Amino acid sequence: MSRRLTSYLPETPQRLALLESIQRESLRASLDLQLVLSVIDVESRFTSRAVSSAGAEGLMQVMPFWKKEIGRDSDDLFDPDTNLRYGCTILAWYLKVEKGDITRALARYNGSLGKTGYPEQVMTRWDTRWWIDS
Repeated sequence: MSRRLTSYLPETPQRLALLESIQRESLRASLDLQLVLSVIDVESRFTSRAVSSAGAEGLMQVMPFWKKEIGRDSDDLFDPDTNLRYGCTILAWYLKVEKGDITRALARYNGSLGKTGYPEQVMTRWDTRWWIDS
């Protein structure tokens, strides 16, 4: 995965540290690493300081209201480790709510339940950039 991430993060130490964090949080939340990479790619293009027009922050574009729901007001969503912990926890919760239906879970994650545009973007990115046949 490191080679695939080079276009986003050319410096090897930063890239490897981020990949280790993504892998750790994916495993902790029992998520497929490739899915998490695809979500990050679509959400922020691996930009830890990204902010959406809706106010979502960081790598996985977490909305600040989640700090009151599952964290602390003082949590920094621009910190990659914190953001990955939140994003993976939220995505894993939505997968549980949707009984493993990735399309519906991704739509919930994006706030677009009932629409397929966002899930299709993530799945396309997974298929064309992040998929590894094991």
